[in-house]
Amino acid sequence: MKAYIKHTFLTASLAALVTTGFAQKLDRTKLPADAPAPVIQLANPESFTLANGLRVFVVQNNKLPRVAFNLLLDYEPILEGEKAGYVSIAGDLLKTGTKTRTKDQIDEAVDFIGATLSTSPTGIYAASLKKHTNQLLELMADVLLNPNFTQAELDKLKKQNISAIASRKDNPNAIASLVSNAVMYGKNHPYGETATEETVNKVTLEDARTFYNTYFRPNIGYLAVVGDITPAEARTLVEKYFSKWQRGDVPKPTYTMPKAPEKTKIVLVDRPSAAQSVIAVVSPAELKPGAPDAIRSSLMNDILGGGATARLFMNLREKRGYTYGANSSLTSDRLIGRFRAGASVRTAVTDSAVAELMNELRAIREGKPSEEELKRTKNIFSGNYVFSLENPQTIANYAIRTAQYGLPADYYANYLKNVEKVTDAEIQQMAQKFIDPSRVYIVVVGKGSEIADKLKRFGDVEYYDTQGNKVNAPAPAKAAPVGMNAQQVIDKYIAAIGGKEALAKVNDITVTLTTEVQGQAMEMVRKTMSPNKSSMVVNAMGMEVVKIISDGTKVSMMQMGQGRTLEGKEARQITLTSGTFPELRMAQNGVKATLAGTEKVNGKDAYKVVYTTDEGITWTDFFDSESGLRVQQITTQPGPQGEMQVPVSFSDYKEVNGIRFPHTIQQSMGPMQLTLNVKKIEVNKGLKDAEFEIRQ
Repeated sequence: MKAYIKHTFLTASLAALVTTGFAQKLDRTKLPADAPAPVIQLANPESFTLANGLRVFVVQNNKLPRVAFNLLLDYEPILEGEKAGYVSIAGDLLKTGTKTRTKDQIDEAVDFIGATLSTSPTGIYAASLKKHTNQLLELMADVLLNPNFTQAELDKLKKQNISAIASRKDNPNAIASLVSNAVMYGKNHPYGETATEETVNKVTLEDARTFYNTYFRPNIGYLAVVGDITPAEARTLVEKYFSKWQRGDVPKPTYTMPKAPEKTKIVLVDRPSAAQSVIAVVSPAELKPGAPDAIRSSLMNDILGGGATARLFMNLREKRGYTYGANSSLTSDRLIGRFRAGASVRTAVTDSAVAELMNELRAIREGKPSEEELKRTKNIFSGNYVFSLENPQTIANYAIRTAQYGLPADYYANYLKNVEKVTDAEIQQMAQKFIDPSRVYIVVVGKGSEIADKLKRFGDVEYYDTQGNKVNAPAPAKAAPVGMNAQQVIDKYIAAIGGKEALAKVNDITVTLTTEVQGQAMEMVRKTMSPNKSSMVVNAMGMEVVKIISDGTKVSMMQMGQGRTLEGKEARQITLTSGTFPELRMAQNGVKATLAGTEKVNGKDAYKVVYTTDEGITWTDFFDSESGLRVQQITTQPGPQGEMQVPVSFSDYKEVNGIRFPHTIQQSMGPMQLTLNVKKIEVNKGLKDAEFEIRQ
C-alpha cells in the first residue's frame, strides 16, 4: 500500500490468509469405483394446467414441513438496445411494492412468517413453513398480479445497477466475459449486448411496465410446487391464487444465428496495469437442450476441462504451473450455445498458456480418450447426477425441462444408461463437431505492451475496450520528459501528500481497513512507527488470523498460532518499506530509483519509477503526472505457480491531520480482486517500541 500500508505487507498477509483454511485441498488420487449404471426411479411429478395456461408440477416431499413455489416464465431472449438493463430492473421492481403494500410492508410480512420471497425477470420464488402457505401465496400472488412500480424505487435500482457496472469495470474476469459475448454474438444480439451507465440511465417506468405487461403471462409459465404438500392441496391453492392471472400473446423474436469466425482471431483488451492475463477461447455452438448430442458432448467437455482431473487443469496447472486453474464449458441453449476454455495466468506465460490451450483443443479432436479417462469421467458424471436427485427441486426442474424442450418422457429416467453407452469414438466426434481451434476467438485481457507481439502467432490481433467495442492499438509508452528524474517525481509526490515538513512531524500512523475474502469479512490494522517499524494484524471470523511484525531489521509472521521468521528478499523488502514514509529514506537504505518513462494508469499518464537494490529486489511505483499522487504499485511476489507481478492501486485521497492518504485500495491476490476501504486513520497516537518487538 502507499506510504503507510505497504504492498508487501498486504500481499504477505492475504497470501497467508488464503492458505489457512479459506482454500480447500482436493484429493485427486482417489477415483470413484467402477459400477454399472444404476437404474433411476424418478418419481413422476403430478401435473395439471390451469385454464389460463399455467402449467403446474407438484413434487411431494414430507421430510420437512416446508413448501416452495418456483414460477418460471419461458420467453425468447429480448434485445434491449439503447435501454439495455431494463429487463433486469423490471424483474427487481416487482418486489418493491404492490397496489396495497409498500416494499417495507412486503418485507415485514415475509420476515414475520420466516419466509423467502424473491423476484427476477423470469419469475418468482417463494418458500415457507407449510403452516404459513396461505399467507405466503397471498403475498406471492399480490406481488405477481398487482405490482406498483414507482419512480423512487426505480431510481434506487438504477443507482444500484450503475454501481454494479462500475465495480465490474476493473474486474478482468468480468471484462473477459463481456467482451467474449460481444465478439462471439455481436452487440446487436441479446447475448452480446451489455448494460452500461448510459443505457441504465435511459430506463423509464414505462419500460418496466411494458415488459411486465408483455411477458408476465401464465400461458408461458411453469410453476414447480415442492415440499410437504399433496397434489390435491397444491391444485386447490394454485387455482385460488393464480386462476385470475390473465393470459396473453407473447412476442417470439428471431435473431441472426452467430457463426464462428472464418479464421482464429486474437481479441486483446489492453490493461496496462494488469498483473496477469485472463484468457478465454470461445466460439458459438449449435447445441440444443436435450439434443441427441447433449450427453455425449457434456462428457467430451468434462474430459477436456470439466474439473480437477481434466486435461486442461492437469496441463496448465499441474504440469506447467501457469495458473491456479483451467477449465472449459460447453453450454446448450435453445437459441445458440457456447464453447469456452480458459484460465488466468501470469503475464510472462500468456502466449505459452494460449499455446497449451490450443494444443489440448487439437488433441481432443485428433485422438480418442483413453479407457481410464472415459471411465473416470463417466463415474464422476453419474455421481453428480445421482447426487443432484437428492434435491426434490431437481425432480421438478427436470419435469419442467421435459415440457419446455419437448424431451422424451423417459429422458431423465434413462439418463445414466445413455451416459454409459457413450463410446470413445463418439467423444472424438463431439470434439470435431463443437471445437475447431482454427475458427475461434481468443480473448485476452492483459498487459498489451508485454503480450501483444507474442500473441500474433495465433492470429490477427484486434484491440477492444472493456465494453466490447473495437478500438485502435494503444500508443506506445512515452519517454520521460527531458531533464526529469525519479527523485523529482518522488519529491512531487511528497509535496502532493503534505510536504516534507508535515511528514517529518509524524511519528506513528494507525490505519484500520475492511474488506472481504471469499465471502468472509476481514479487518486489517496496520501500524507504522518512525523510522522503520511496522505491523499488520488481520482479523477474520472473530479471531486473529495473521500478524506480521517488522522491528526494522527482522520480520516475523504469526499465522493461525504458528510463528516463523521471514528471511532473504521477502524480509528485506518489508524492512525497506516499513515505517511511516519510507520514500524519505530510499537513498540511505540503498534503494536506487529510476524514472522509466510514462504509462497509462486508469486512462491517465503516470510516471513510472522503478526501485532496485543490490540484492535484486525490485518494485515499481506509478505517480499521476498531473497530481503527483501515487496511483499504483507493482511488486514481484513468489507464488504457487512461480513469481508473478502483483499490483495494488490507490484512489480516493483524503486529508487527515494535514496529510493526504488514499482511502480506497484495490489489491490483486491471484484470481481474487479485493477492494480495501479505510475505516479509520490515526496519526501520532503515541505508539511504543514494545508494539513492534519480535519475541522468539
